[in-house]
Amino acid sequence: MNLEVIVMVRPKDTTKAKNRMRKVGAAVAAVASVGGMVFAATPANAAYPTSTFSIVVGASYYKGTVTWYNRSVGVDGAFKASGYRRIYAQAWAGTTWLGWRGSSTWYNKSGPASLPLFTDVAGGATGVDVWMTSGNPDDGLEYFACYRGVSVCSGPHAGRPWVPPLDG
Repeated sequence: MNLEVIVMVRPKDTTKAKNRMRKVGAAVAAVASVGGMVFAATPANAAYPTSTFSIVVGASYYKGTVTWYNRSVGVDGAFKASGYRRIYAQAWAGTTWLGWRGSSTWYNKSGPASLPLFTDVAGGATGVDVWMTSGNPDDGLEYFACYRGVSVCSGPHAGRPWVPPLDG
C-alpha cells in the first residue's frame, strides 16, 4: 500500500500587502481621473493669447475679445447699435498693414458680431484696431488699439485709427 503524504503549507498572510496595493492603485486612479478632468475642462483656445475691448458710445456698444491665432485674428463681441452704427477691425504686423473687415450698417439692433481677420504672415498680427462709426465709415466715434505681445487693448480713443484704404 502506497501512502501519499500531502503537506499543506500555509502561505504568509498577504492580506495587508493586498490592501496596501489596492489603496495605492485607487490613489493612482484618482490622480489620473482628476488630471483627465483638468484637461477636459481646458478650453480649446487656451493656448492663444486674448485681449479685451469695450467701445461704448451713448447707448451703442461693441464689447468683446481679440484672440491672437498664428495666422489670423478673431475679433468677437456683443454689438448694440442705437441709431445707425458700424464696427470695424484692422490688423497690423509691425508697421505693415494686413487688412480690415467691417460689419454692415446696423440700425437699432443688437447681437453677436464677429470680424475675423486673415493675417497670413509668419507669427501672425502684432496689432489690431477695433472701432465704431456712425453709418458713414469716415465718421469714427471711438476705437481701441490692441497688442499681441502684451495681450492688452488701449483705449477708448476718440475718432478712428489711421486706415490706409481711407486715409491712403
